[in-house]
Amino acid sequence: MKSISIVLLNFNGLDLLKKFLPKLIEFSLEANIVVIDNCSSDNSLSWLNECHSDVQCIKLDKNHGYAGGYNEGLKQVKAKYYCLINNDVLVTENWLSPLINHFETNPNTAILQPHILDYNKPSHFEYAGAAGGFIDSNGIPFCRGRILNNCEEDFGQYDKTNKIFWASGACFFIRSKVFWKIGGFDVDFFAHQEEIDLCWRVFNQNYDITSLGVSKVFHVGGATLPVSSRKIYLNHRNSLFMLVKNLPAKDLHKIIFKRLCIDFFIGGVYFVQLKFSSTLAIFNAHIAFYKNYKLMKSKRSLGNFKTDFFYTKSIILNFFLLRILNFSDLNENNK
Repeated sequence: MKSISIVLLNFNGLDLLKKFLPKLIEFSLEANIVVIDNCSSDNSLSWLNECHSDVQCIKLDKNHGYAGGYNEGLKQVKAKYYCLINNDVLVTENWLSPLINHFETNPNTAILQPHILDYNKPSHFEYAGAAGGFIDSNGIPFCRGRILNNCEEDFGQYDKTNKIFWASGACFFIRSKVFWKIGGFDVDFFAHQEEIDLCWRVFNQNYDITSLGVSKVFHVGGATLPVSSRKIYLNHRNSLFMLVKNLPAKDLHKIIFKRLCIDFFIGGVYFVQLKFSSTLAIFNAHIAFYKNYKLMKSKRSLGNFKTDFFYTKSIILNFFLLRILNFSDLNENNK
């Protein structure tokens, strides 16, 4: 029995499956390949059954989003390790064995991520994950190789295996026992930042999360949910959800207040730019946050809330005021 299952979550992604699934199968002989389908209507499953009958297909009753789709589908997947991978990721030859080997030789590592490069600009890191993620003290995410919207060129500067705070949901490896022990993804997130929330819960349980530069994949990015007011809404709402669930109690209200102020500023910038739908998306995200505050607070674990969760105090000030554009400069100057 193979120790790892590579699991794609699909929703009307037939064109992406046709483009990227063959290479995934070719370069992943160590794994079982599984497709969880979020009730697609584009003949994805019929194409899979016809062209790749050896791929296990799990059809869900509706679109459960990223979080709920994986939670539901993975109940039917038996493996020691899960690799959750987007259907717009191109893998490379020998990409998988270093990740499996790291799990086998590092028992405290719960989550892994390869380096994620830009499919359309292969010399550069891709926004969603780059060489591994971190957050600042206000819970704003950034990556080795990507600060805010600045994606660095990859010339091997981050290739050394390194502990990180969060791994990208675009290509996310996790021990199945840890996934279920921690409760899986939070289905109330639907999509966006649910992997950071899960990583934060894993971090609070004293497991390691690691990025491996010896393995690299290429991500199209935005293929499943392009930039839109819906995406802005989910990112801002879910970021606030995540803070309520995972921050140490002594910092909770102070940091939430700061984040609300930061969001107010961002909404104002969108307004000045005449991007009224984006401003409205942030406003609606806050309304949803207030409505769900008690629910999110009820999900706080009774265990440990570690205080060393952040890499730097404010990535926004570092970027806009100090003009630190690269992660390596941040590491040297203002950790």
